[in-house]
Amino acid sequence: MSQALIVIDVQNDFCPGGALAVPDGDAVVAPINALMGEFETVILTQDWHPAAHSSFASAHPGLSPYETTEMSYGTQVLWPDHCVQGSKGAEFHPDLDVSGDLIIRKGFRPSIDSYSGFFENDHKTPTGLEGYLRSRGVSELTFVGLATDFCVAYSALDAAKLGFATRVKLAACRGIDLQGSLEKALTEMQAAGVQLQQD
Repeated sequence: MSQALIVIDVQNDFCPGGALAVPDGDAVVAPINALMGEFETVILTQDWHPAAHSSFASAHPGLSPYETTEMSYGTQVLWPDHCVQGSKGAEFHPDLDVSGDLIIRKGFRPSIDSYSGFFENDHKTPTGLEGYLRSRGVSELTFVGLATDFCVAYSALDAAKLGFATRVKLAACRGIDLQGSLEKALTEMQAAGVQLQQD
């Protein structure tokens, strides 16, 4: 019970044809499904925004998607409207095995975004994931999903800070690579002691 697989945001809006499509995003589904049988604990995260969320460019007149703005908690990338609660885009990819132990929904607070599965972007407001893992006696985490350089990286970095043995299986992840964000995320994860596995 000491190891868990954390599947990050494999949702329609992050796959080809979605509102915030990660290049080749649907290619992670088959390898993730194949991995699930190797773990006794499987947890999925789900981006779950209310309409007009503060991280959407549409909520900031005069600003466009992928520009940044300053929020009370720091610099925020503004995204196209995506993963709106109850929408088809917010649903998990139809081929993804969702028979895990727990689904953690994040990003549902209107005024703050949430990349990490552990904390909102203020790095203080918890999602409850850490408590669940501790109660299950989990100490080793493997991360897969979308996108490598945002929600996967933020989750893995928080896991390492919290003292979990942390690895990311890059073959089961895909990145956005917004202005060099992928290389930056990989460098930060390595520096934090996250084990990056290519296979």
